[in-house]
Amino acid sequence: MSIVSKDEVIEVLKTVYDPEIPINIVDLGLVYGVEVKGDHVHIEMTLTMPGCPMGEVIAENVKRKVEAMEGIEKAEVKLVWDPPWTPARISEDAVGKIMK
Repeated sequence: MSIVSKDEVIEVLKTVYDPEIPINIVDLGLVYGVEVKGDHVHIEMTLTMPGCPMGEVIAENVKRKVEAMEGIEKAEVKLVWDPPWTPARISEDAVGKIMK
């Protein structure tokens, strides 16, 4: 049984932003999957475009913030490109914030 839940990890991921877009990576639709197994977390995510110059910074920020959670020993961040990200993945809440 995991001490940390998937939902708790997702809440932490909502504190990570793409520096070029004022939306967190969860609402931006960049997080494709979160799996918690004991004190290890595996995250599959993408970027708004392959070759994004901030990609390594964002992935490292995800890893650092998740590993800082009490009860988490290791976080693995895997960048994936399938399916490709599109603006349609942005959450309705984030779209509302953008449109204000």
